[in-house]
Amino acid sequence: MVTLRKIAEACGVSLATVSKALNDASDLSKATKERIQQVAKEMGYMPNMAAKALRTSRSYSFGIIYEEAAKYGLTHEFFSRILNSFMRSAQTLGYDVFFVGDQLGGKHISYAEHARYRNCDGILIIAGTDRVSDVVNDVRQYDCPVACIDFEFEGISSVVSDNTRGMHDLVDYIHSQGHRKIAFIYGDDTHVTRARVRAFKAACQGHGIDVPPEYLIEAFYHDPESTQAATRKLLALSDPPTCVLLPDDISYLGALNEFRAQRFGIPQDISVAGYDGISVVQYVHPHLTTLRQDAEEMGNQAAQMLARQAEAGHPFTPEHISVAGHLIPGETVRPI
Repeated sequence: MVTLRKIAEACGVSLATVSKALNDASDLSKATKERIQQVAKEMGYMPNMAAKALRTSRSYSFGIIYEEAAKYGLTHEFFSRILNSFMRSAQTLGYDVFFVGDQLGGKHISYAEHARYRNCDGILIIAGTDRVSDVVNDVRQYDCPVACIDFEFEGISSVVSDNTRGMHDLVDYIHSQGHRKIAFIYGDDTHVTRARVRAFKAACQGHGIDVPPEYLIEAFYHDPESTQAATRKLLALSDPPTCVLLPDDISYLGALNEFRAQRFGIPQDISVAGYDGISVVQYVHPHLTTLRQDAEEMGNQAAQMLARQAEAGHPFTPEHISVAGHLIPGETVRPI
């Protein structure tokens, strides 16, 4: 085990000097602190976070409120990628991570009460559209930095996927393949959905493409059955689209079922594109054209944001970060 005494011996300084250097004391020169910190790092020194927390009245921990867990558990790839990245980045920065719930010892409590009980230094919120306002208002009662994923609120930090740019990239690519009759099956009403629908209409307008009202159909996210029904409606139109955009990659399974039931070949008879870039769907043939969201960078940015704000202390200045995705051309959009 690497101790402060061993570091002191390696650096040829006193134990007190090592302690000051590792706690970034102001009465040591920058060069001395950096030299001792580098030696400690090379020796594999791990600080005693419990002792550090006692000295600073901080827990060096972040809480996660993941309301979507009730619906998806930890199997939703987009959210799980964000969570894994957030936890890795937070731990690298010296923070533990735990889930903030509304139950403790068999008793119902608020999220703020749970956060206060654990004395967490920051909170990451991943919440469904029906509850996110309630969750944010609850957490505001506990005075610490807060970041929302894919939602924006006044006075609260956020990390969002750049849905506007993502949708423009998709439409630009589809247009470049010669398509002018493009339909969009969009998900249930959320902040994200509204941004994507606006961007879809704007991108089509920018290319001089007229989008008939019947080319816009609502379904549900991650629900192949509702997407299959919406696809059936589009194929029944007197002037059906040549390309269909889906709410997400999982919905491709529903659209694919309907295309095959009606003996439409992909992409020779009709083209299709998804959104999310979920890896498991890329094993389905033909490979889906999609926009992969950079969930890893979203989680990383959220952890760094909370750490910056926790270190800075009051007042917590909100930050808003937009993370771009990238197009995966796939095999489901053919030139016409």
